[in-house]
Amino acid sequence: MAREFGRNARVSSQMQKELAQVLQRDMSDTRLGFITVNEVVVTKDLSYAKIYVTVLNVDEAGKKAQVKLLNELSPVIRHFVAKRMKLRHISELRFLYDDSFDTGMRVAQLLSDLPKLPENSDTE
Repeated sequence: MAREFGRNARVSSQMQKELAQVLQRDMSDTRLGFITVNEVVVTKDLSYAKIYVTVLNVDEAGKKAQVKLLNELSPVIRHFVAKRMKLRHISELRFLYDDSFDTGMRVAQLLSDLPKLPENSDTE
């Protein structure tokens, strides 16, 4: 019987948890802002991991700078994650910006800007 979740899905889930802990507690680089790990996608052979992150309270240039910094620090982050996870080989980390949060905020703003329609009152 096949498992409901493959190994790469389980590794992705665990890596997401560990990355969040590493970025919050272990990284002492003051250049890093408030970063949220939204999703981790690991390839089938577990050699590469795409990490989708959101950076809060910065402009577009700041978001790009934070993702660039994360990619520069990826060997250090990978080392911390490797110490926490019980795997023989740890995936190569590639950080990407996830704009779904920004898109959601934009849609919410557009919806709130719509004029209110008068309520239909059924008078019979």
